[in-house]
Amino acid sequence: MRHKKAGWKLGRNTAHRRALLRNLVTSLIVEERVETTLPKAKAMRPQVEKMITLGKRGDLSARRQAASYLMTSDAVTKLFDNVAPRFGDRNGGYLRIVRTAWQRGDGADKAFIELLGSEALQEEKRQKRAEARASEPLKSRRPWKRPKPRARLKALANRLPREVKLKNSGGTRCSCARPLPQFGVRLV
Repeated sequence: MRHKKAGWKLGRNTAHRRALLRNLVTSLIVEERVETTLPKAKAMRPQVEKMITLGKRGDLSARRQAASYLMTSDAVTKLFDNVAPRFGDRNGGYLRIVRTAWQRGDGADKAFIELLGSEALQEEKRQKRAEARASEPLKSRRPWKRPKPRARLKALANRLPREVKLKNSGGTRCSCARPLPQFGVRLV
């Protein structure tokens, strides 16, 4: 029985679980919002709160402790310069976990985990995406459809020389410099 055994195992061994949580915490601090499964979000919450508390302390020792846990120096810089000052007068409860949907493959609960006060940043990102979509031409937004193999062979037939004949194109002659074996081309 696992009485008095706190924490989440997440179906991983210790090293894998630690690496997973470190990566998630780093991503959350850099992006300020991450979508993951609900158990992972609940498991990373205490780690993120510890990092923000270190950021609020702000001394050299706290910076070194945070740097030993977080994966990138950019995350450490953002934690101490932007994120921690935002929660200066708040004692804990720096995160929000919002359940969203179920994962398609296994039906696991999905959730957003985000820092409080990141709504303005998320709205700014949303507006940038909308502007980028509006500025790009309509044709580039349509998904490109690959032509069918027969149509590709016919299109290639128009570019090959007269001496070259396609195996599968029903005797169509072409106009290009040399045969292309990957399309089944042979010399006539």
